[in-house]
Amino acid sequence: MSKNLPRKALISISSFNGAIYPGGHKTGLFFTEALHPFEVLTEAGFGVDLASETGSFGLDDVSLTDPFLSGSDKAILNNPKHPFNVKLNSQLKKASDLKKEEYGLFFASAGHAALYDYPTAKGLQAVAADIWDRGGIVGTVCHGPAILPGVIDSKTGKSIIEGKTVTGFTIEGELIFRILDKLRSDGVVPVVEAVTAVGAYYSSSMNAFDDYSITSGRVVTGTNPQSARSAAERAVKLFDTLKGL
Repeated sequence: MSKNLPRKALISISSFNGAIYPGGHKTGLFFTEALHPFEVLTEAGFGVDLASETGSFGLDDVSLTDPFLSGSDKAILNNPKHPFNVKLNSQLKKASDLKKEEYGLFFASAGHAALYDYPTAKGLQAVAADIWDRGGIVGTVCHGPAILPGVIDSKTGKSIIEGKTVTGFTIEGELIFRILDKLRSDGVVPVVEAVTAVGAYYSSSMNAFDDYSITSGRVVTGTNPQSARSAAERAVKLFDTLKGL
């Protein structure tokens, strides 16, 4: 790992904002899956940018409901001047406009929306791959691992997760959300199937909504919204360890 790797992170955001949930509710960015990593990274002294493939985003309706939004998170959501909201609503970048060399850590936030656009998000994948090739860290949470099969190691020509152990949102969780049939009908691939198809090993906790995150090489993954903070903390710890801090 380069000792000169920038202490700056990119949090990727899904651009998809379609109605997929029962009742016609929309998916999009799962709010805390970007907020909590943003808090962890900024508290650890990282500069942080937010970017989506198209430069646009919408929020996931489910992410704005109990039990997924705590009182403090709700207060941030309703504060347009909070640094996270300023970044998200006024300074969200388009992947193709990014300068890859500015970043040393990539973290993919999610929402079910990630299953729809991350697999073909070539701009975001290119940023993550560049960070990887320079010895940086790639992290994801929940449905964020949908981006990983397309993040290619330039030395092997294969996904960076081949042979690694990763986690992500479970099939059990999709059934709890009553969304699996919709995903299948839309031709969308659940996380466990996407990652194992490129040679990764999948691991999960006993409960779909336990806080569970793991590190495998320079890849960090978390299972669900409850794991967003711990996954980001792992990414920071790994970054500092590899830099000898």
